Amino acid sequence: MIARNDAYEIVIASLKEVFAQVGETPPASISDDTVLVGADAVLDSLGVVQLIVEVEQRVEAAHSISVTLANDKAMSARNSPFRTVGVLADHVVATAQEAAS
Repeated sequence: MIARNDAYEIVIASLKEVFAQVGETPPASISDDTVLVGADAVLDSLGVVQLIVEVEQRVEAAHSISVTLANDKAMSARNSPFRTVGVLADHVVATAQEAAS
């Protein structure tokens, strides 16, 4: 199982890695409320895809749990599980719990 704080740290590290890969500077302040998709997003659509892949790889490397964050359930959700850093961290925890079951 992944603790919420661990998931949050993975999302933050992954977000910083995505910015590094494209040669951009990450926002000075990243918090639970940092917007990932939609209006005021810090990433474009390709960046979101890169972030999802990076988070999945880090979860597997750190916790030996294989997760698919962009699954049918996530894609059909009324509210995107990728909209903010905090919501994504919660989604990581929930998806890891389902994968471990």
